[in-house]
Amino acid sequence: RFEEIKKEVSSYIKKIGYNPAAVAFVPISGWHGDNMLEVSSKMPWFKGWAVERKEGKAEGKCLIEALDAILPPTRPTDKALRLPLQDVYKIGGIGTVPVGRVETGVLKPGMVVT
Repeated sequence: RFEEIKKEVSSYIKKIGYNPAAVAFVPISGWHGDNMLEVSSKMPWFKGWAVERKEGKAEGKCLIEALDAILPPTRPTDKALRLPLQDVYKIGGIGTVPVGRVETGVLKPGMVVT
């Protein structure tokens, strides 16, 4: 059943533009805790996962290792500041407070933004 699901999900991943070879597939049981934090004796058929990506290869046997192998995206701090606003609050005694997320660039305390 695991191989069937892996094949189906790989097909979907490829359709949306990702490389299935860069995705770790790990059989787990959340109910029993199998293969989540340590290798389970109930799944001797599973020999482990391996992923290939631009940054190199990674491999492991359980879910926590797969999660630890995920590389955080790099932030383009060398580019111009781009901060899409989600909301703007007007707080009495403080003033106007814009709320958003820095997508590119750097925003430092005391920096004047126009």
